[in-house]
Amino acid sequence: MQAIVERASYIGVDSPASAERFLLATEATFQQLDEMSGMGHRYRTKNRRLRDLRVWAVKGFPNHLIFYRPAADGIEIVHLLHGARNIPAAMRSALERGEI
Repeated sequence: MQAIVERASYIGVDSPASAERFLLATEATFQQLDEMSGMGHRYRTKNRRLRDLRVWAVKGFPNHLIFYRPAADGIEIVHLLHGARNIPAAMRSALERGEI
């Protein structure tokens, strides 16, 4: 997922070690979500295309939010955003670009 690499690159400017920790934490969090796909809370939205999304923070990086859908064979990662972003606007923009 491109957003993960971009976020790690951004973190790595100040701390390559933190960027590595972020990548490992993201992978571990994805695995945890895959094993327990009901974790997190439902993303509240009026947009029907986003109503089935759940939100969970990257372990050790609480401001980095994973938006995902439970699926029959695990999970579908939809988006990764920093919590300081305007999340509704970022999600609308991702929908318009066809990323979601």
